[in-house]
Amino acid sequence: MDQDVNITIIDREGEKHTVQAPTDVGMNIMELCKAYDFPVLGTCGGMAMCASCQVYIESDHPLPEMQDDEEAMLSEAFYVEDNSRLGCQIPLTKDLEGLVIRLAPEDE
Repeated sequence: MDQDVNITIIDREGEKHTVQAPTDVGMNIMELCKAYDFPVLGTCGGMAMCASCQVYIESDHPLPEMQDDEEAMLSEAFYVEDNSRLGCQIPLTKDLEGLVIRLAPEDE
């Protein structure tokens, strides 16, 4: 489909998986990871109220600006890095072709 983009997801063991992501159904990175059975919980259902969908952005892509609720949640999360984002806050768009993300470790 021409509405799909390729996104590389690096799992917690360091293995790279390139998946096709639809840009025409309103999905986000968290939902994409769950659709491909990656161990991303998304406990709050995408409301930026938990950090169980935290990912590291490994490529240089234009992303939506981080909103206050996402920033606040990341300030309380484990394993936060400078390139941390909540997957639920990144909608899948054509601009994300070639995006590379790495799953953050699970919270303890």
